[in-house]
Amino acid sequence: MTVHKILFGTYTKRISKGLYEAELDTEARQLQNPTFVGELTNPTYLAISTANKVYAVENRDGQGGVVTFDNTVRPLAEIDAQLSEGSAPAYIGVDESRQLVFAGYYHRGTVESYQIQPDGNLALVTTWQNSGSGPRPEQGSSHIHFANLTPDARLVAVDLGTDEVITFDVAADGQFTEAARFQTEEGFGPRHIRFSPDGQYAYVLGELSSLLSVLKYHAEDGTFEHVMTASTIPADWTAHNGSAALRLSADGRFIYASNRGHNSVVVFKVVNEGAEIERIQFVSSEGEFPRDMNWDQNQDFLVVANQDTDNVTLFSRHHETGELTLLQKDFAIPEGVRVAFEN
Repeated sequence: MTVHKILFGTYTKRISKGLYEAELDTEARQLQNPTFVGELTNPTYLAISTANKVYAVENRDGQGGVVTFDNTVRPLAEIDAQLSEGSAPAYIGVDESRQLVFAGYYHRGTVESYQIQPDGNLALVTTWQNSGSGPRPEQGSSHIHFANLTPDARLVAVDLGTDEVITFDVAADGQFTEAARFQTEEGFGPRHIRFSPDGQYAYVLGELSSLLSVLKYHAEDGTFEHVMTASTIPADWTAHNGSAALRLSADGRFIYASNRGHNSVVVFKVVNEGAEIERIQFVSSEGEFPRDMNWDQNQDFLVVANQDTDNVTLFSRHHETGELTLLQKDFAIPEGVRVAFEN
């Protein structure tokens, strides 16, 4: 029997108290043992390092930032808090080779880099500020929703507010300098980006437009080039929808995106060596407002967190067809947002 531990980040607007943990029993094919493990305010995103530190977003006394926890004890033990005036980040990425942490601040329009110290604490290196806006009401200013590594160890930031994907060169000490900017179509509202296993293509999810775009990535200079775009929702869906999570299978053959509103996971097949995508499945998230979703190391199972209905849904994944099959839909995690497998 194999049991995987999963950490869940949440909003704490109604009933949640912070971070929760559960187990996936791969033999029983069920989630089990939900446990409250760490009190925080709206820890909607977290990342886990190979040194088993948890980096979680936190709002505290009018300040926001990144809190570091020791993940070897329960409840989680706080060892550092990097907080400053304003709201918390929307995304945290870990650069293991350079021992850096990146944070993308949605409401501030900034990207920060931190050095991981030997004692596990973080030290702020630099803050980069974007500016601009887009045509939709949600695009009044810069909104960084993603900041993480490219396959060739650049940093890429996705700005939902300005319809931009921005590439940076990163120095060993965590300083980074802008290398290129890609402009999506107006009102696309880019949220997350994933790269093909060979690093040739990137897939950008538009939250505001419910679109998924294929981009050609040019490693020599960090630029992107648009190839094609497909919708994440059915053509006859007219009610509100906001796309959220984006996952790409390790073999590069299938892409998964969550739809908040349509309340589904959409599955795309990747063809033409990564350059094209075709939609092959919609499956209900069995709850309302599905946020993050993630899988075990073998990608046999997909776990989806439904924020508004306080439930987590478990699917099995077929490696050959890419399709999802419902296994469990009533597993209780309050206001779930982030799904992070620990092992």
